[in-house]
Amino acid sequence: MSEHLFGSETPNQDSGDEVKKDLKGLLASVRKFLSELLEIRSNTDAAATKESIIADIPFKGHTSWILICSIFIASIGLNANSTAVVIGAMLISPLMGPILGMGLSLAINDIDTLRRSLKNFTVMVVLSVFTAFLFFYLFPLRDESSELLARTKPDIRDVLIAFFGGLALVIARAKKGTIASVIFGVAIATALMPPLCTVGFGLAIGKLEYAWGAMYLFIINTMFIGLATFLVIKFLRFPMVRYANSQKRRFIARMASITGIAVMIPAGFTFYQVFQESLFKKQAQEFLKDTIEVYQFNSSGRYVDNLTKIQYVDDGTSLIELVCMGDELIPDNVINTWRAQKNEFSRLKDAEFRVLQGGRDDSEEKFNYVSELYERNKADLLTKDEQIRLLEAELAHLTKNAEKQIPFKNVSAEAKANYNNIAGLGFSYQIQTDFNKLDTVPIFEIKWKDGIKRNQKEADSKKIETWLKLRLQDSTIVVKEVN
Repeated sequence: MSEHLFGSETPNQDSGDEVKKDLKGLLASVRKFLSELLEIRSNTDAAATKESIIADIPFKGHTSWILICSIFIASIGLNANSTAVVIGAMLISPLMGPILGMGLSLAINDIDTLRRSLKNFTVMVVLSVFTAFLFFYLFPLRDESSELLARTKPDIRDVLIAFFGGLALVIARAKKGTIASVIFGVAIATALMPPLCTVGFGLAIGKLEYAWGAMYLFIINTMFIGLATFLVIKFLRFPMVRYANSQKRRFIARMASITGIAVMIPAGFTFYQVFQESLFKKQAQEFLKDTIEVYQFNSSGRYVDNLTKIQYVDDGTSLIELVCMGDELIPDNVINTWRAQKNEFSRLKDAEFRVLQGGRDDSEEKFNYVSELYERNKADLLTKDEQIRLLEAELAHLTKNAEKQIPFKNVSAEAKANYNNIAGLGFSYQIQTDFNKLDTVPIFEIKWKDGIKRNQKEADSKKIETWLKLRLQDSTIVVKEVN
């Protein structure tokens, strides 16, 4: 009996062992395939890579003139809003050499190469900014083109482009037989030259916020390309620089490690800060999509998305500012509802929320207000055509509002001359609703002299209302009595 049972289980055990064996074989095959697909150490030429990177570090003679020419080309391209010209300047710029040199030297403890890289990098940056400053300061045409303004506000995408671009560049340089197309592609993608030109432009026109934003973008590109270089060189196990003096070797290794950490800490902080700003803006856009973008204006009101401001500040003073133009005002209860909706977003709770509306201002104040907002938010406008379209639309709107203005001073003088019983006259626009639509109604309020009889007041009120409708060509005018 027991032998029969034992014999019946043997085939199942054999089947299970075969399945395990097949699974192990499959996993081994997949592991081997991935190893062959992604393995890069065997095809790396460490000596040639190091030699080529070090050869690109020096900055003198031909290299300096190439840099100056590329700066002028990039500045002209940015000024003319020509993407093709800017790309050409990126391809000939020698700025990438010292950045790769810094990453390499930190990875292999080569303090001499690090010193040369830092010196040449500093000279290149100063010369680039100075050259761009001179061009924009002396050149008569200094339009704030979209190509220039696009370099003033880095975000999380710029961090990722710099890091993965740096990875691709170093991997391509390390391969036996360098892949030239990758080097050209990274030069275009990471765009080291245009931000420096924008720094010079910002200094030339006296707008330091442009200069700082562009320099921040350049710093991001530099740090993350250098960080990517450091990590790839470490992964490929390039031989470390050896020093005859063991004490000096330990000191150099320690200094290189400290410098590497000092570079990685701000790089990590920058990534975190830009990532937080990206998350904030994403939630802010979702909030706008759920509120103002679906709100239906009934008459002349409209939402000006190009002037709406989303500003992230890591100390909690972030701002979401909506801009609406026209005489139709958004009711306070709607704004309060939006404010409650804002607090439902985790990253928007502490942000200040404002709705700027133009309906309470006169035409001159509206025009000044639009001009101020336009100047402040010019960097967010994509093209000159967009700027012109926005200004034309606002000018037409303000002209329409100006035609509707009540000449109250003249009207009040005529009313006093024609109706002796009037003691005072007031005027205001009043928003009214039947819960289906909102209307803005012009209201004249009359204060009568003491002793005037009721029937006389009613008769004069009708006459005055008829006169005002004809005088101002507005059939919606309402006349009321005040005590």
